[in-house]
Amino acid sequence: QVQLVESGGGLVQAGGSLRLSCAASGRTFSAFDMGWFRQAPGKEREFVAGIRRSGGATYYADSVKGRFTISRDNAKNTLYLQMNSLKPEDTAVYYCARTGISGAYDYWGQGTQVTVSS
Repeated sequence: QVQLVESGGGLVQAGGSLRLSCAASGRTFSAFDMGWFRQAPGKEREFVAGIRRSGGATYYADSVKGRFTISRDNAKNTLYLQMNSLKPEDTAVYYCARTGISGAYDYWGQGTQVTVSS
């Protein structure tokens, strides 16, 4: 059973920073790609950033490129999202996700709220 637990969300002023963490259970963390998604009120869930299982390649939505950094520590079974220069439009519930054998994101955390005030 895969469990993903996010932490690090909160309230921050525009221009500020937050670092999200996602702790994963199990011994296979390093074998799968990981990602961060977010869902704002009244909107669909959207992709934010992804990282290959080795950490050697990363991918970002255009809206966060240059401001957010995804990383992982396979020894600690932990995924991170460093968010800088936050904007009010970054307000959302942020979810970490892990791919399955098919390559699709099959496993999801419960989410952590990020609120950016103007």
